[in-house]
Amino acid sequence: MHAVPPPLIAVTPDDGVLGPVDKLDCHREGILHRAFSVFLYDSAGNVLLQQRSAAKPLWPGWWANSCCSHPAWGEPLAAAVQRRVREELGVTLATPARHCFHFVYHARYLDLGAEHELCHVFAATLPGVRPRIVPNPEEVAAVAWRTPVEVDQLLANPDAPYSPWLRLEWPRLRGEAA
Repeated sequence: MHAVPPPLIAVTPDDGVLGPVDKLDCHREGILHRAFSVFLYDSAGNVLLQQRSAAKPLWPGWWANSCCSHPAWGEPLAAAVQRRVREELGVTLATPARHCFHFVYHARYLDLGAEHELCHVFAATLPGVRPRIVPNPEEVAAVAWRTPVEVDQLLANPDAPYSPWLRLEWPRLRGEAA
């Protein structure tokens, strides 16, 4: 049996805290809540993508950025990033991930629920080329290192199973890196 997840953080569009909110309510009712996405790079500039576990209620089996999740109620954002990278990918970040930008988006998944998130986007470089990743199978079905150009090409197909947040974040992240 899975433990009840801690409450998430309901926010205003300018990231003002409204209060704790149940994770299921967020995704069933589309309540705006704080989230984050992390893009991990190797020393050669390749980016790690993850395929979401089939057990995920929203976008199961779809490809996304390296790690994405939510801070729990009362948890600082930087601590949540460190925690989830370790929990999902078995990686401990040697230095804090760099905050790149944040944005609000809303995306529905079939008739099962929605993401309505104020998403903070982070990037970090891991030491070495293709460092060892140990995915948590409850969270991640597979991982793949891709060059930025390969990610551009993969996302060019609008029918390919890539998460809506990856499709929104990647072009902006690439623009900032240019």
